Amino acid sequence: MREFFTTLLAALIMVNISWSQDKLLSIEESVAGLDTKIRPTSLRNLAWRGNSGYYVYQLNDKVYQKQVGKADSSLLFDLESLNRILGAEGLDPVKSVPSLKWISYNKLMIQTKDHIIMIDPAEMKIIHLIGKETGADDVTISPDFKSVAYTKGNNLYYLTDGEIIQVTDDHAPGIWNGSGRIHRNEFGISKGIYWSAGGNFLAYYRKDESMVGDYPLVDVTGRMAELKSIKYPMAGMASEEVKLVVYDIAKKSKVILKTGEPKDQYLTGITWGPDEKSIYAGLLNRDQNHLKLARFNAQTGELTDILFEEKHPRYVEPEHPLLFLKSDDSKFIWWSERDGFNHLYLYGTDGRLINQLTKGPWEVTRLLGFDEKEKYLFYESNEGSPIGRQICKVRIKTCKKVCLTDVPGTHQAILHPSGKYFIDRFSGRDVPLEYSVVNHNGQKVQVIFTAENPLKDFQLGEVKVFTIKASDAISDLYCRMVLPPGFDPGKKYPVIIYVYGGPHSQLVQDRWKGGARSWQLFMSQKGYIAFTMDNRGTSNRGLDFESVTHRQLGTIEVEDQLKGVEYLKSLPYVDTGRIGVHGWSYGGFMTLSMLNRSPDDFKAGVAGGPVIDWKFYEVMYGERYMDTPQSNPEGYEQASLLNQVGRYRGKQLIIHGAQDPVVVWQNSLMYLRRAVEEGVQVDYFVYPTHEHNVRGKDRVHLMQKVTDYFLENL
Repeated sequence: MREFFTTLLAALIMVNISWSQDKLLSIEESVAGLDTKIRPTSLRNLAWRGNSGYYVYQLNDKVYQKQVGKADSSLLFDLESLNRILGAEGLDPVKSVPSLKWISYNKLMIQTKDHIIMIDPAEMKIIHLIGKETGADDVTISPDFKSVAYTKGNNLYYLTDGEIIQVTDDHAPGIWNGSGRIHRNEFGISKGIYWSAGGNFLAYYRKDESMVGDYPLVDVTGRMAELKSIKYPMAGMASEEVKLVVYDIAKKSKVILKTGEPKDQYLTGITWGPDEKSIYAGLLNRDQNHLKLARFNAQTGELTDILFEEKHPRYVEPEHPLLFLKSDDSKFIWWSERDGFNHLYLYGTDGRLINQLTKGPWEVTRLLGFDEKEKYLFYESNEGSPIGRQICKVRIKTCKKVCLTDVPGTHQAILHPSGKYFIDRFSGRDVPLEYSVVNHNGQKVQVIFTAENPLKDFQLGEVKVFTIKASDAISDLYCRMVLPPGFDPGKKYPVIIYVYGGPHSQLVQDRWKGGARSWQLFMSQKGYIAFTMDNRGTSNRGLDFESVTHRQLGTIEVEDQLKGVEYLKSLPYVDTGRIGVHGWSYGGFMTLSMLNRSPDDFKAGVAGGPVIDWKFYEVMYGERYMDTPQSNPEGYEQASLLNQVGRYRGKQLIIHGAQDPVVVWQNSLMYLRRAVEEGVQVDYFVYPTHEHNVRGKDRVHLMQKVTDYFLENL
């Protein structure tokens, strides 16, 4: 009898395990942005509480604090108590805990739609309140957190002690003051307003795009469609002209920095000198192959020095401001790819190179900060594996480097202000997410939180990450393959290749599920092999690897991707007659390039928001990688998909947002026009009110359409 019950219990356990792993993903769960249920649980608002030994984090609507090395956590506040103190000041409640910025141990700043609020979390009371003007944009807070600068319409304002001061008064179309939408947000630019360290000056961009052509976008939601033109500088055409202005708060006066000619050069890396007397900027020519790091007198606007210059026959891409040492403001950290990889350099303000702090065939991917005495500089890098991330430190005086993490995977850090600890956010291929406190010697002090596997109840196939050789037979290309659940190597499976393939991308990563998108897991459950490869031209592999595609976009990338197809066809379990490809934006360009350059390899493709001809794309990005149509006519001609229409006559679906301000609608419309001329049938779908990406609930509609297209045609 005991044996019977033991056997029965074992059978029931096996049935339960089987049932627990029988779930299939829904289309809603597989859509980026809506896939929260199957993403590993992460800690929101994780931060150090000032310079103390406490860290804080949010779970649900509660904010907790915990002391390093201690087991117990305590509730700091929750959404209800936060709304209680907001209500006491007559402020509107918030629906969820907003982003928290810890200024010090007992100063916490939050922003709501209408206010910037400083809170004492110990007393749970508001200690400082700044109202934001209705319609304020580009909001930037002063270093002392008492003033706020912002834009409204074309102009720049700041608010201090309850008084609004208007800095500029431009009303001409095409003139913008303080806007962060400068140079189309290339070169690491994310803001247009820069407070000096003491809060005595404001530096800001003044953009004049009146000479840029108006590009028509049409809003069809009203009974009478309305024209809403944007300024869109296409490659080789007139570009915006930008100046850098300094405003003296006390004198209420302005000075324009004398950045010189040509007027359409790029100004980036804006950094105030710690003494407020100087301001630094990278001056990059329109060809983007010659950078000058310049210093200006903030009071007169005069150019005082060119500290150094960087040149490259392809391009120079400055993306970071200077980082000054607090202990010695005559020294700063500079990022550069001058030796072929992204590394850190120590410079003097006299322009003298003191040391190259990091060196090797790997990239620094993020700068974390210094220790308290500024003996060490902490950073993230992909040393050890191009697809992983590790936390390291380098001694500034000797350039001796120590890596503080070594477990393969992706480590991201939040450095303690003293440098004594960092919080390690770790993800591996089989580790959803783990947070730990690690000390400055790399010893794990405690595990904060370990996320459960959110996919444990779902049927999932194996995720493989591996390399194949590029078309040069030298470079290793990283690949990810998601096999269907219950994979049988004796069967034949269709394949969907998901591709991007352009600069500033890396889809194959050493983290949870190899960085696979939820939709790829979803399609694998429907019996498809999901395949992705990062070709040459993508990021984090060094400048030569990325820039090898210069002036010939869509050639080497496709050659590499076809090596991936060749590999797939060599596998006995791949149905070589059922290979499809899908991508968006640059990936849309790659999708159509792959279909047309190697039509016999593919049965179906779906291209979203595709660049069709690079002469229709914007100046800053387009000219970096292709130069101008005037200087590189052969490259533009070869890359143009308008010259390739008709080579592929299989099933192809193109999707575009009718109000796309990034890859303008003209691209795919011209492809359709040529397809009609060539007698080629193309399936086409437009999202009338969407821009470059289809977001929100409409994204479910998009991904259902992509899914159905492959189900019906592959």
